[in-house]
Amino acid sequence: MDIPLILLVSGIILIILSFFFGTSSRKHEDEIENISISLHQETNQLKKRLRAIEEELMISVGPIPKGKQPKTKPVHEIIVNQILSLQAQGYTVPEIAKRSSLTNDEVLDVLKSRGVLL
Repeated sequence: MDIPLILLVSGIILIILSFFFGTSSRKHEDEIENISISLHQETNQLKKRLRAIEEELMISVGPIPKGKQPKTKPVHEIIVNQILSLQAQGYTVPEIAKRSSLTNDEVLDVLKSRGVLL
């Protein structure tokens, strides 16, 4: 027999066999798809529950009492050095605030804490 004829016959046999064994892989694909769908549904349910809990937490938080308001966050040391340098150069508080992206009160607090202003 010729090699091309052997290859042709074996190819036809393999194609026929692939129809019989192809159904088992389809079952696995269906199982994976079902698992994927159920996972997606569970994720959506968890997101809804999380949103509900977040809303409950936000509703239960009332206004902060005046005596317990959080202090302003500390100014970074680099900004403090910049403020001191600008003040030493003769800039006014509003100019320093504009250049350092802080409020006038924050600049005054920094200058007072460093003993520059009394």
